[in-house]
Amino acid sequence: MAYALKEAGFGLGLILLVVVAVVTDYSLILMVRSGHLSGAFSYQGIMQAAFGRPGFILLSFLQFFYPFIAMVSYNIVVGDTVTKVLIRMTGMSHDSALAHRELVTLLATLLVTLPLCLQRDVARLARVSFMSLVFVALILAAIIARAPYMEPLVPPVVDGWRFAKGDLVPAVGIMAFAFMCHHNTFLIYHSMEGASQKRWDTVTHISVGVSALVSFAFGAIGYATFTDWAQGDLLENYCWSDDLMNGARVMFSATILLTYPFECFVAREVLKNTILCGRPDTTFMHVGISLVLVIVTLLLSMITDCLGIVLELNGILAAVPLAYLLPALCYCKLEVGPLFSRRKLPALLTALFGAGVAIMGTVLLILNFETASECSHGVSMSYCRILDNVTTLEVRP
Repeated sequence: MAYALKEAGFGLGLILLVVVAVVTDYSLILMVRSGHLSGAFSYQGIMQAAFGRPGFILLSFLQFFYPFIAMVSYNIVVGDTVTKVLIRMTGMSHDSALAHRELVTLLATLLVTLPLCLQRDVARLARVSFMSLVFVALILAAIIARAPYMEPLVPPVVDGWRFAKGDLVPAVGIMAFAFMCHHNTFLIYHSMEGASQKRWDTVTHISVGVSALVSFAFGAIGYATFTDWAQGDLLENYCWSDDLMNGARVMFSATILLTYPFECFVAREVLKNTILCGRPDTTFMHVGISLVLVIVTLLLSMITDCLGIVLELNGILAAVPLAYLLPALCYCKLEVGPLFSRRKLPALLTALFGAGVAIMGTVLLILNFETASECSHGVSMSYCRILDNVTTLEVRP
């Protein structure tokens, strides 16, 4: 989120964050309303009810693409983050086997994410989800505690506090990625006791509101600490020798590992709906699809360690259409009455917002791909290198 503020400018970025949160809240409510209107309580179901088979195919592609790329980005984070902690804790050489992010990611996959991904019922991951929320709160506390100590270490940046900058669309893409949960909407709705539109609206307001506050805090505090030094993964900005932030890195890795299975559930469900076509969902099919998803995302995560471009790509190409464009279009199509009626106008504006961001974002991403794909992810920041080198010598046996 701090990286998104770096792209948009601090003041305008915070305003955009609030706007994205509000639009996200509204679009989640629209999805369940569309489910009640169509009688089809699944994302694919409401798209097929509104736009027929073409709508079903388009959504299936996007609904698979988003969690699939999210799984890749989670592996990138875990590989780089855990590797730093292992080097610090053990004093091992950077050439050691466990100092390679590829091996670390492989071990995390085999020991944690793969067993969780083989589960069939998303409700079984409720405790796992609660644990990840606790970790997020502790990470935020660590970032707040460390902020005054990092200020004299980080070099000042000219115009670092500009209100607005030019990269608004990429910033919205990253924010959309952060708030994107629409592909999980009906999985969660079906897991609620006494599910109803009113109950869903209340849960949505609370969930998005809390997420917005946490994202606001991460973005504001992270940017205030590092300004234009902010990386796609904020924890990349902290020195490898900082043991408090190494603890935060461990918790962040745990959070990512516990979130990964939710994305796998959605990607697997889309593949099953596409491949099985009404045929029985056998254990062989369930395990086979799960293994393919986990292995392919593992291999792709070893190709790049630049998180920022992955977030922008997934946010613009998948998260924005899934979160804003398609839910609004479904509601406009399924709700009775003229398109420009008072009831449909907010949904129409939401669809225009999503379409504008997706189109402009795609064009800008193509034009600026070489610049956007540059990052220092996985590398000690320049203002940390002397401190990290001295401390590493001290901890080695």
